[in-house]
Amino acid sequence: MPFFGFKGGIHPQYNKSATSGCAVERLAVKAGDIVSIPLSQHIGAPAKAVVTKGQQVKKGELIAEAAGFISSPVHSSVTGKVLGIASVIHPMAGRVEGISIEAECDDEDFVPAPDTETFQKAVQAAGITGLGGASFPSHVKLSPPKEVDTLLINGAECEPYLTCDHRMMIERSLDIVKGAVLIQKNLKIKNLIIAIEKNKPASIALFRKMEKEYGFELIPLDVKYPQGGEKQLIKACTDRIVPEGKLPLEVGVIVHNVGTAAAVYDAVEHKKPLFERVVTVTGAVRNPKNLLVPIGTPISRLIEECGGFIGVPRKIVMGGPMMGLAVSSMETPVIKGTSGILVYRQEDLPDLKQTPCIRCGRCVDACPMALVPSAMDRYVVREMYEALEEYHVMNCIECGCCTYVCPARRTLASGFRTSKRHILRMIKEREANNA
Repeated sequence: MPFFGFKGGIHPQYNKSATSGCAVERLAVKAGDIVSIPLSQHIGAPAKAVVTKGQQVKKGELIAEAAGFISSPVHSSVTGKVLGIASVIHPMAGRVEGISIEAECDDEDFVPAPDTETFQKAVQAAGITGLGGASFPSHVKLSPPKEVDTLLINGAECEPYLTCDHRMMIERSLDIVKGAVLIQKNLKIKNLIIAIEKNKPASIALFRKMEKEYGFELIPLDVKYPQGGEKQLIKACTDRIVPEGKLPLEVGVIVHNVGTAAAVYDAVEHKKPLFERVVTVTGAVRNPKNLLVPIGTPISRLIEECGGFIGVPRKIVMGGPMMGLAVSSMETPVIKGTSGILVYRQEDLPDLKQTPCIRCGRCVDACPMALVPSAMDRYVVREMYEALEEYHVMNCIECGCCTYVCPARRTLASGFRTSKRHILRMIKEREANNA
């Protein structure tokens, strides 16, 4: 299948060299370490706690069950004692209900997930959510209500600085392929595509060796952000366009991240719940690393493992610089969707002083969704949400390309993100009034 590409996008400085050659290291758990595990780590209903204060738990043990179909169970990431069920810091939601556990030992064994009747239930029982950032419960995506003919495994990792997926593709390439094949066979999907950006030649070489044996198609992607966006990836690899407001299912495609594919393999073959993930820690730290981190570990522990800060930190971002979120506390815990911790000093940050829009049109050229950010920004400033809805702001994927290229330093993407919340609330009120 040829590479079709997509319109728009940008070419930022990728800055991956600090960690791209760093093998994944396991973050050792010390007695007395405290993990704070939010019950809301995924799109959908928060999980419901099934443990009590003072209870002893083991690594991999179920501590919160799914509270519905679009929900995912949560497992203990350490062996230790439950300190309590209370409000914990969440990187996106401020504070949410969570479970705090004090580790008693560095236990390498884990409690296996239970036997299940179906493949989808095995994935759900393991608590697998998308590891590419969106954290959508994977068993839901693996239960398509209509026929799907293509499974697309996303190895783009187009965000600057991040290399956790790259290292996974080098160190666990066979597990990723086996996980993808498990999905393909259980869902009876005809086509399997694994797509990797061309700036990862070592990964491409490894998957190329397995292409014929496992019957998938490897597509090297152009190096362009946001190549890993779901809709952009589908367009680039299949030339299919997902309709506005619709899911990839509408064009017969399911997309999963490479880390998710490996987690599926672990769940099915080894009954391993998702209680840890690989995180890239980079920027102004002494020893940038890729770490295998227990869910719930505070970012202060990751920084400590990397030798501490270089200079005075000005901003810490969870995720990548384009779509990640700045955190306000060093006690913010790693969650299932955490791909990186990025530390900036003041001298690392650009001048963000805003000036009026000069109508240069760069944001329009860069937008991969063919929107008009410059016009939309005027409605954001005036809080004209009805007009924004007409300008299709709900189709914005919040990639940040518009903000990146804007010479006036307009905070376009963050404005659209906030406005979308207001519009969703407005739509719900509208539907309730019409009911």
